[in-house]
Amino acid sequence: MTIETNSEQETFLVGRRLGEEALPGQIFALEGDLGVGKTILTKGLAEGLGITEPVSSPTFTIVQIYEEGRLPLYHFDVYRIGDVEEMEEIGYEDYFYGNGVCLIEWANLIEELLPPQTVSISIEKDLERGFDYRRITLRQPSPGSESV
Repeated sequence: MTIETNSEQETFLVGRRLGEEALPGQIFALEGDLGVGKTILTKGLAEGLGITEPVSSPTFTIVQIYEEGRLPLYHFDVYRIGDVEEMEEIGYEDYFYGNGVCLIEWANLIEELLPPQTVSISIEKDLERGFDYRRITLRQPSPGSESV
């Protein structure tokens, strides 16, 4: 599914809807260049989960935990990961296979760790369509890719 937005608010609302519909154990792999709106979408997702505390990118901590919503949000930023072993050191499996919602920025860097049921989200700019234009593409896992 592809969604086009023309403002930060519209991108935020896409995230909020994802949060409202998110299920326990859901994982979102978020891709996009620097400054494309990943944090805006994440803030919307957090609001959709009922999280009211400020959300920021966990660039230097790898994971930021928000537990006040209807489901916990585990917000990963793996941009600075040098090796997937760093994910093992922080106990990523507890988050990936828990009852919260995981959102992982720069998920392509740890692709081999992502479960088959991961929902991929990519955000792209197209300056020819305007400074605030974003193309948000969601790719659901294919049927039968659920872990048993």
